[in-house]
Amino acid sequence: MSRKKAVFVVDDDPSTLRGVKRLLREYGFDTELFDSAEALRRCDHFDDAFCIILDIDLNRESGIELRHQLRAAGVSLPVIYITGNDSHASRTAAMESGCIAYLTKPFGAQALIAPIEQASAGFA
Repeated sequence: MSRKKAVFVVDDDPSTLRGVKRLLREYGFDTELFDSAEALRRCDHFDDAFCIILDIDLNRESGIELRHQLRAAGVSLPVIYITGNDSHASRTAAMESGCIAYLTKPFGAQALIAPIEQASAGFA
């Protein structure tokens, strides 16, 4: 029997990580949390995930740049960006990187759950 796939969540804010994990658990999704871009880059089991929630501002690193690095390494999981610093430039860059959603903190539960359910549809 195969393990249920998870949502990988990358954010440098511990309270955001806890909150997103709690929300996703309420909707029946497993999560794996990463507190930095480097922690996600060290991951060696991307096939355990069906989606990545990725903060755009990860300390001094860009979540969008991390997305490009992952894609170059062959990781093509759907990405949902979250940010507390919305700007036209980051929104444009996020959309150009091929994300399935771009959410500004704070966001409502359904704003996050809807694209996750869309991403999980291919893994049911």
